[in-house]
Amino acid sequence: MSAAALTSLAVAESRPRSTRLRRVIEAHRGLVTALGVLVLAILALRLSMATGFGLSDLSATSSSTAALALAAIGQTIVIISGGLDLSAGAVISLANAVLVTQGGESGLSTAVWSLAAIAAGALVGLTNGLLVVKARLQPVVVTLSTMFIVQGATLLILKQPGGSVPASLTTALTGDLLGGLLPMPLIVILGALLLWTLIRKSKLGLVIYAVGSDEGASHLKGLPVAQGKVAAFTIAGAFYGAAGVFLTAQTATGDPLVGAAMLLPIFVATVLGGTPLTGGRGGCVGTVAGAFTVTLIANVLLLANVSTYYSTVVEGSILILAVLVASLHPGSTFQRHLVQLRHWVHGLHAPKAAGTAGAVAVPPPSMASITATSEDRSGSQLVAPNRSRWLDGSLLRLMLPSCAGLLLLIALTAILFRQSFSPASYFTSLFVLTSFLAVLAAGQGAVVISGGLDLSVPYTMTLAAVLLTGLTNGSDGVALWAIPAVLTVGMLVGLINGIGVALVGISPFLMTLAMNGILQGVTLVYSNGSPTGLAPAALRWLMTGRWLGVPPVILLLPFFVLGAVLLLHRSVYGRRLFATGSNPTAARFAGAPVPQTLLATYAFSGLCSAVVGVMLAGFSGQAFNDMGDPYLLSSIAVVVVGGTSMRGGRGHYLGMLGGAMMLTALATLLSGTVLPPAARSIVLGVVVIAAVLGMRDTRRSMAV
Repeated sequence: MSAAALTSLAVAESRPRSTRLRRVIEAHRGLVTALGVLVLAILALRLSMATGFGLSDLSATSSSTAALALAAIGQTIVIISGGLDLSAGAVISLANAVLVTQGGESGLSTAVWSLAAIAAGALVGLTNGLLVVKARLQPVVVTLSTMFIVQGATLLILKQPGGSVPASLTTALTGDLLGGLLPMPLIVILGALLLWTLIRKSKLGLVIYAVGSDEGASHLKGLPVAQGKVAAFTIAGAFYGAAGVFLTAQTATGDPLVGAAMLLPIFVATVLGGTPLTGGRGGCVGTVAGAFTVTLIANVLLLANVSTYYSTVVEGSILILAVLVASLHPGSTFQRHLVQLRHWVHGLHAPKAAGTAGAVAVPPPSMASITATSEDRSGSQLVAPNRSRWLDGSLLRLMLPSCAGLLLLIALTAILFRQSFSPASYFTSLFVLTSFLAVLAAGQGAVVISGGLDLSVPYTMTLAAVLLTGLTNGSDGVALWAIPAVLTVGMLVGLINGIGVALVGISPFLMTLAMNGILQGVTLVYSNGSPTGLAPAALRWLMTGRWLGVPPVILLLPFFVLGAVLLLHRSVYGRRLFATGSNPTAARFAGAPVPQTLLATYAFSGLCSAVVGVMLAGFSGQAFNDMGDPYLLSSIAVVVVGGTSMRGGRGHYLGMLGGAMMLTALATLLSGTVLPPAARSIVLGVVVIAAVLGMRDTRRSMAV
């Protein structure tokens, strides 16, 4: 046989083998990527260390990673089933508080209460699953509400950091076996992976993957869809509880907020592990690799003497980059926009085609036709804009619950505090405090109507306040340019969010969560961990001074409300917004500029968040870290209570305004009672869930 024939035969024999290898790599692309990034992180750490990476370093790294790995495994299971869970960090804190306050000194008592902490996490997960499945609520709204409820319950159990656990628990979970050759944290992680393997190979695992891949097809095949989703949330809650137990053993103390900082790393580890948010794919081996990568990167930064203030910046950036890399496949939103950009560039340089002078241009359909024919996500038809209908029956139905609740709360406040109740003082405070939520509701409400969610609100607000007080330090002259600059920063933050969502195709949840972490780090770096400076005197007068007997902000509030109504319900942008939220595909085919609409919407949300940050700085006279955190759930609550559908395409700003006034009246009433602040968080979470339950059957869409 000739040399050429032998070469051809060798190529023919090797082709199927290489094809099979390529298919295997493609099928497990997420896991391969996670392991590759982990290897790079290990190499970077080894180069950063003078003595190399040894067994003791493996033990320390495993100990630092175990809690994150356990929690990320739970999150991965929920995502595979097609859900999301924001309550992970709160459940970790709950397990920590339960174990520290109830564990006792004996080994048996500690073991029993460790199991109780895990069971508490499973109970929270079961509640999440039942609300998602039985009540047909969105996982993001449910778990965000339970996050605040569990946080409040945790603060009732453990009001401040402190307490301790027996040394036996720390030794049992963080020590070494076999003469120091086998770290116990590594055994814990391997045990969790073994448990996941058993679940995956069982019928339950098949159901979890099938439901996440195609819930409708799973129904048709007779699979127990509801039981599978509830089980996924319950198992995840148990893993969060186990993460809290391990974290308690590692730190040997209690902290009611210890899990709050873990939410972003949990999602970073999950996405790095190759589990897409679309559900039905991924696995926990890659997630564990992602958790180790997060820990190793933190160690590299520590060895490089990089401030810990940069940690959330790095984590948020890694999350965005991981999603960006995952989107570099044919057919993705990012690839589609790259192709469109390439065609646009070629069109600029292409010669004019002959005969185009006589061609008849066909105009795209009008937005009125879009809103008149598109179907919203709940199956109801959008109402075409009609300038003569400002208060029709649908709008009244959206506003009625919040208005009725507002009147009831005002009456209760007047009755309970009748001896000290002053109508003038009460309504002045009510409108001033409502102004914050009224502005936030416009931005967050627009994002929700578009079908998204903005979780970067807290630190967009905080960064705006910190920048303003730091730049002005009480100077009205500097404020003339500082306030516009700060508001521009807020718009740019929102614009970046919009680019990630509209052009790259990143989930609004992931994009804005990562952005919030990045902004947190930027705020800490700018202020060196301690904001300084004062708000300008004119701004303080605007929020707390008197003009015509009331704070000037109250007189400006009606103008903002009118502007928000005109923008969202009486403009071309508003019609495009409702069309995009109702059905983005139909809106795109009908000629609506969906990407541009989303960019404008997120920029508007960033602007509104920055405005509220400036207002808060004027109200308090200064800025401080985490000042925007209490407004995350509130910004969503006012939208939900105001009758806006979390699925997009339906809502009205006047309903949101009613929700803002109702929640402000509720907070005012609770502040005058003996209930601790933690209980108010529980009440707010319950109100959000109740509002979503009450509004979920509202059929008609509002685009008036």
